[in-house]
Amino acid sequence: MITKTITLLLAAVTSATATLSAQQIITVETKNNALVMETDAEKSLLVTYFGARADNINEYRLLRSLDKFKPGNDDLFNKREIYMGSGSLNLLEPALAVTHYNGDKSLVLQYVTHQVKQLDDNRTLTSIQLKDSVYNVMVTLYMEAYRKEDVIEQWAEIIHHEKGDILLNKYASANLTLQGKAFYLNNHYSSWGQEMQPEEQLLPHGLRTIDSKLGTRNNLLHSSSFMVSLDKPATEDEGQVIAGSLEWTGNFRLDFETFDEYYLRVTAGINNAAANYTLKPNEPFVTPKFVYTLSDKGKGLASRNLQHWARQYRLLNGTGDRYTLLNNWETTYFDFDDAKLEALIQDAKKLGTNVFLLDDGWFGNKYPRNNATGGLGDWQVNRAKLKKGLGHLDQVAKENGVKFGIWIEPEMVNPNSELYEKHPDWVLKEPGRKEYYMRNQLVLDLSNPQVQDFVYESIDNLFKEAPGLSFIKWDCNSLIYNAHSATLKNQDHLNFEYVRGLYRVLEKIRKKYPDVAMMLCAGGGSRVDYGALQYFTEFWASDNTNAYDRIFIQWDYSYYFPSIAVDNHVTDMGRQPIKFKTDVAMMGKLGFDIKVNELSPNDLLFCQQAIRLYDSFKDIVWHGDQYRLQDPRHNKVASIAYVDAKKEEAVVFNYHMPATFVTTLQLPIKMKGLDPGKQYTIEEINLYPGSTTPLNPTQTYSGDFLMKIGFNPQTSARRTSVILRIKATR
Repeated sequence: MITKTITLLLAAVTSATATLSAQQIITVETKNNALVMETDAEKSLLVTYFGARADNINEYRLLRSLDKFKPGNDDLFNKREIYMGSGSLNLLEPALAVTHYNGDKSLVLQYVTHQVKQLDDNRTLTSIQLKDSVYNVMVTLYMEAYRKEDVIEQWAEIIHHEKGDILLNKYASANLTLQGKAFYLNNHYSSWGQEMQPEEQLLPHGLRTIDSKLGTRNNLLHSSSFMVSLDKPATEDEGQVIAGSLEWTGNFRLDFETFDEYYLRVTAGINNAAANYTLKPNEPFVTPKFVYTLSDKGKGLASRNLQHWARQYRLLNGTGDRYTLLNNWETTYFDFDDAKLEALIQDAKKLGTNVFLLDDGWFGNKYPRNNATGGLGDWQVNRAKLKKGLGHLDQVAKENGVKFGIWIEPEMVNPNSELYEKHPDWVLKEPGRKEYYMRNQLVLDLSNPQVQDFVYESIDNLFKEAPGLSFIKWDCNSLIYNAHSATLKNQDHLNFEYVRGLYRVLEKIRKKYPDVAMMLCAGGGSRVDYGALQYFTEFWASDNTNAYDRIFIQWDYSYYFPSIAVDNHVTDMGRQPIKFKTDVAMMGKLGFDIKVNELSPNDLLFCQQAIRLYDSFKDIVWHGDQYRLQDPRHNKVASIAYVDAKKEEAVVFNYHMPATFVTTLQLPIKMKGLDPGKQYTIEEINLYPGSTTPLNPTQTYSGDFLMKIGFNPQTSARRTSVILRIKATR
């Protein structure tokens, strides 16, 4: 009897070992993190772990023994699949939902195979093939891991070989399961002039969806970037947090679904609202990429991971240089001529900027662009205003040692335009319904190849007229109302095909003009995503250029985007002194939109000195490590630092935030990112002419002291902005 029992036990162990060995374990690793997946007995591919990387990769096999999900459990519908299909066992929010050629809506994806390809010494690409257990539908999941940056990009390719077309009812890029005792979502809402307003909430059980159905300006109401803290709200330097962003310039959808007490499923992708995609046999459908990073040292490290990745791999020329420009908009608005612009070009030289940017109002003849009601789409020089043409302004700029830039809004059209009269079928609008205008304009149908060619040629012609053109401000002010294409056969595809058409145009422009600087603008900062930023060098953060408000706006953009990408201009908006405005604008890509000829002698001298000073430290701001030291929402002094890679030098921006009277007594601000063993001096820079500093530039401090004890920038109602340069002593 005992012998028989032992035999049965050995057989059971052997069987279990064979089953375990037959199961596949797939690990996607970065320097500090690991995403571990494993097949179960039904060939489902489950997320078994996402967290700190284990030293011994073989120990990931022990994860399943710790998992409560066993075959036969009643809670099978909660399986943590890496890419969940709908209509069968899954009763939660899926990543992929389909209607097969015969009307069936079930989808059960099973693991088939995978491969890992080493792209270079920092990147690996893992591709995983899944297939439906009944229908000939296949999904290839791609995960590109960036080792040093601790970043993963994830996307999917869907293809089928059924007897007829299938419908993709939902088609997310990623379906990621997180584990924790509680989940805190930090997302951002916006409106014009109030971009990137943060809100943090404990996610209750159920589904929280953040989405956009606006067509263009996809981040106008909600951002497609977010953070989720695990267990408790993360701070800048403490807590486990995932930061993610969808690389898509159109309608998006982010689902956050808590389930089974300890799990959160994050599903990110294109918004499937009114957008079923008809997929033909053998036609691949590729989703946009979803980028994310995991930090166990708070939000600060998560944001630096994304910033490092973006500069190196996604933002156009992210490791390169940028121009400092003077824009004419707030000086002239639509009212200018050759003489005014020639004087402004000379002002750009006097100020010390690299570029003069000609903004809105330079085009249109039958419908001259003298206000916002006409001319969009007629990209010919207004002969009444600019009798000598764009080439003349380009030449004047060259003679003055500055470069020439121009504003254009190529996706839009005014009803009062020759383009609209000639091609009403090129406009997105529902036939038979009243046209609805936003800012007196409509959106061109970029799903139409003819419109794509027109937009490209409009840009290309600018370079023919002004061969020295070095900067383009690409605006986009209208949403898509009454969405309908006159030429697209399947209207369900419109939102997808619009973005794909936009990318085709941008790819063509970049192929011919790879080095031209381009600003991504959209009625303020409402088109900010890495799908678009791969074609642009920078973006316009907000039409709100009040420097006090900009501290908050720029602060929250910095969680996802590097400072080299953020355009900050000194303008007349706000009552702050010009030093305060300039100091705030220096925390990114500095520009000016001011009346140079009306500046006082001291203000002009200050701006000239500030630009020269900025040139001496902008590389640290653009390419260094960013540390948010004191949040403007919770402190009397806001403080943010940029530290170079060698920890030799840092630039620290400090701002007096109270709106009411406060004493000047303040606690020291603790520095971050320095070398504790090095000695440093602290010098106040960018002083206004005639002013002095109370700080002693010869005093030395150890990095250890500055990070543990701190420093006092001595901001006050009279010293509202203070920039410090911290340098290691030799």
